Amino acid sequence: MNYDAAVRYLLSLGRELAAPTQAAAAKFDLENISVLAERLGRPDRAYPSAHIAGTNGKGSTAAFLESILRQAGFCTGLNTSPHLEKINERIRVNGGEISDDDFAETLTRIQVLIEELLAAGKLRAHPTYFECVTAMAFQYFAESRVDFGVFEVGLGGRLDATNILSPAISLISRIDFDHENFLGHSLREIAGEKAGILKKGVPVVVAQQRPEALEVILKRGKEVGCPIVEASLEYRVDHDSLLNGCVRAQITEIATGWTATVAPQLPGRFQLQNAITAVAAARTLAARGYRIPQTAIEQGIASAVWPGRLEKLQSRPDIYVDGAHNPGAARELAAFWQENFAGRKIFLLYGALRDKAVDEIAGLLFPQAAEVVFTEPRTSRAISASQLSEIAAHLAEHSSVIPDAEQALDYLVSKARPEDAVFVTGSLYLVGQLRQYWKQRAQVAAG
Repeated sequence: MNYDAAVRYLLSLGRELAAPTQAAAAKFDLENISVLAERLGRPDRAYPSAHIAGTNGKGSTAAFLESILRQAGFCTGLNTSPHLEKINERIRVNGGEISDDDFAETLTRIQVLIEELLAAGKLRAHPTYFECVTAMAFQYFAESRVDFGVFEVGLGGRLDATNILSPAISLISRIDFDHENFLGHSLREIAGEKAGILKKGVPVVVAQQRPEALEVILKRGKEVGCPIVEASLEYRVDHDSLLNGCVRAQITEIATGWTATVAPQLPGRFQLQNAITAVAAARTLAARGYRIPQTAIEQGIASAVWPGRLEKLQSRPDIYVDGAHNPGAARELAAFWQENFAGRKIFLLYGALRDKAVDEIAGLLFPQAAEVVFTEPRTSRAISASQLSEIAAHLAEHSSVIPDAEQALDYLVSKARPEDAVFVTGSLYLVGQLRQYWKQRAQVAAG
């Protein structure tokens, strides 16, 4: 297969997530990925790894930890999902995306093995899109001789394809409501799925949690026998400040008195919590013999990049894209506005998928916006712009419907004055689509 054929092949396996009505029938367990990984020779065991679950912040936390490890001199692998513009983003070595040729070659070899296993009756069903990409990451990192792999859970944790890892460390970022049709309708149920990544003897670093989620994680940790590091209890923030929406803080490891300056370039006060979770993981690994000096921790946090989350595309007017697709992320975006945009006019471009809590997200964001434009990302899972308007327009002071997302962005940018701000949010599909469009628009303008 060439690259285009490889991408088409993956897409032919179906959507990454079944529609909510199909959730009960969807087959989520570790059998397929286990059989495939065994046939590949367990490439996931060729290097130590970190395994990261959570609802919000797990991608940023993964980016911070990978950046720290790279600054410490490790050759790193980073496997995340979803992607914004191109599937290659999901598989990175030392910060660089897998090439189109390597992507096609890796998938072709895995496809041959899948056909062989299916013919021999060793696989009951064809591995899913996500299982195939996970196997590709395992294999590509092994072939690239990475020193350390960082893996973000795709969905949940307990039954996620990444959960065949035997990691050196586990991390759980903030848990909130999302994917309830798959993971459960209470915070306890969702936390139970996330805590499914805990392994006997493997330390787990836990970000600050709501009490009912933390209780589930602590109980599970005790059952499996793993050391638990509660980042918010073991690290103290001595001083913090904001500059251009980015937080800078002096933190102290309470048990040892070790101090560091963390200054992520990712906007939003909430990124401090994600950064501290990554710092706690790095310090835990260092205590277990991994050479990770303080300079690598500080430089790793400062140089980490994570697109599509409060990412600023231009100034005057400020244009941001942010994949706030669940209530927890919407709360963080609302707090970012209150802290950094008080008294300024905010124009909001909003599009969402059918399985998202639109009412709650709209209630948090729409009253703060001068105008909300409803649009729709190019995916079969999107809610139509007109339907979104019917559901949530009453929460906005002014609203309009422009189904074409690119036209909608152009409309708001032309309407905004230099001192105003335009935010694109609601769906990572929308963020990826408009981020790509904005780059093309800038290239055309540059001639």
